[in-house]
Amino acid sequence: MAGIRDEILANFQACTGIDDVGDALKYLEESNWDLSTAVNQAMLPGTQQLPSEINPDIEMIEEIERMPQLYSLPSQTNCDSKSSSKMEITENSKPGTSKPKSCVKERTLTFHVNHLNNEYKINLSEFSSLKDLKQLIWEQTKVPPCQQRLYGWKKEPKSDYRSLQSLDLPKENTLYMSPVTENVDLTTDIVSLSNRMTQTYTLNIKDEINKETYNLKFPGTNTILDVKSGIYALTAVPVRNQQWKGWPSSVKNDSVMLAQSGISYPEHDLSVNELPMKEEKKDVIDLVESDSSVDEYDIEDDIFVDNVRSTKTLRLMPENVTDETIGTMHFSEEFEKRYGPAHPEFFTGTFKDAVKESCLKPAKERKLLAVYLHHDNSVLANVFCTQLLSCEAVLQVLSANFIVWGWDITFESNKQRFLSSVNQTLGSFATLAMENIDVNTLPALVIIMRTRSNTEMFTVIHANVGVNELLTNLIHVVEVFQEQRRTDIGVEEERQARERVKQEQDRAYQESLAADRAKEEAKQMQEELEKLRKEQAESERLAEEARKEAHRQAVESSLPPEPQQATGDGVLKVRVRLPAGKFLERKFQSDTPLQTLLNFLIVEGYPTEEYKVLCSWPRRDVSR
Repeated sequence: MAGIRDEILANFQACTGIDDVGDALKYLEESNWDLSTAVNQAMLPGTQQLPSEINPDIEMIEEIERMPQLYSLPSQTNCDSKSSSKMEITENSKPGTSKPKSCVKERTLTFHVNHLNNEYKINLSEFSSLKDLKQLIWEQTKVPPCQQRLYGWKKEPKSDYRSLQSLDLPKENTLYMSPVTENVDLTTDIVSLSNRMTQTYTLNIKDEINKETYNLKFPGTNTILDVKSGIYALTAVPVRNQQWKGWPSSVKNDSVMLAQSGISYPEHDLSVNELPMKEEKKDVIDLVESDSSVDEYDIEDDIFVDNVRSTKTLRLMPENVTDETIGTMHFSEEFEKRYGPAHPEFFTGTFKDAVKESCLKPAKERKLLAVYLHHDNSVLANVFCTQLLSCEAVLQVLSANFIVWGWDITFESNKQRFLSSVNQTLGSFATLAMENIDVNTLPALVIIMRTRSNTEMFTVIHANVGVNELLTNLIHVVEVFQEQRRTDIGVEEERQARERVKQEQDRAYQESLAADRAKEEAKQMQEELEKLRKEQAESERLAEEARKEAHRQAVESSLPPEPQQATGDGVLKVRVRLPAGKFLERKFQSDTPLQTLLNFLIVEGYPTEEYKVLCSWPRRDVSR
């Protein structure tokens, strides 16, 4: 219990800027430790300048009666007879002197009423009532007073029977009128309020302290306190010390939502200044008595607020996201709808893919990874997203050097999903560091960098910084990253050079092996060819010898036997000298054909196609 109260006390002091613990405890105990009630009670004085405080010379408002002015009004058709029976008898004024009523100078006010692309000019005494003005408008536009709705008042009138003088109107006034139907009821206002709560308002806030102008975007469900807390983050001026101009006069406290406040849509101009440290506030005594007959016609704008307060602001990411890619796509779309098109280009994909795309590439292509963590309950979210992340200089630095990945941790389920992805990708140390980021300091940019061979968290830039400080931090990170990247590029180039030398050596070695292999293969092929040639030659030789042997055997079988008797008696001995010098002798019949002699030589191994048979005298070739 003590821990919860300490947290409420710290949040109360952060919102109100009250440094004295005793004063803070007093407000919290009076509100039974309800933070919203305590903040409203602490900041009510001085947060919005009342109309009576605009002119410091007026300290007391007195009631001055004057003679009633009676107007003869024609009967009104289509209107409630009850409303036409009322007439204001006394009028209130704010005198600056004690002159008698006869000395009060009457002004004539000019109204330029715009209706259906036409402008109607109406002159009317400031002592007249709004009812009188509507009567004159009826005469010119034929729109009955009960169906007239007028816009553009400097100070919204609460009743048709109040005098125009009580509205502090200038001499020239421009009003816009739209007719309403007879059966209009308060349910129309409820629907309108519900629609306004889904809209995004652009507040053009002029900072009178630093002479700057902020263009901030807020959803309609944000309260005026949210706006003032955002300005506290920009200017360091506590909410209770802020002096505002431009809020509608109907705003009574800072807990009013923008959709209920009556500000202009889509843009509204405001200005903020710092209250003097020793400002003595003057007590304003209101002696004006309200007319009970008029008050019964006052209708509170927020009579049905309880019926529409349950409208929820659409989160940047739905609850229980299971697919990170779809979650980041939803995040990017809703971020642009809420804060406008001027924002970083968010990477759509898983956290692991974002790390690969930024940190795990070659050093020359490497970038920083900026993880944008969002929490809708942080009062710094609107200022950080609409002022810092939309700054052109910031966007240029992020686009040139970063991959930006966004995630909404408003829901606990999505936070645990993100921490699980970080644990799987970067390890437990980075997970613990991100888990310990205080929600009150969100949004935050978590910078992740690749240093040497490690991917790790480098720094965290919280939302409680100004544009200049954010730019300084980002540029510092970029300078460190570029220095480290140059070192990594040198290391990679040296490694690549060594790998090229090794590859060249391997290539030369492989080429040498290939040449030796080719020589060996050529040698083996030559040997194979020689072997085949020899085998073929041997085969041919054997075939030739077989042919010759067959032919010899055939010739031998046809060769007649050698005669047995001696020479003479028709028998001849033929002697043939061989190439080696040896001789062959055989007997033949004298009438034996010469072919028989040639066949004898064939049988002895001297075929005619290889040898010639020559006669010694006369020398001639007898083998032809």
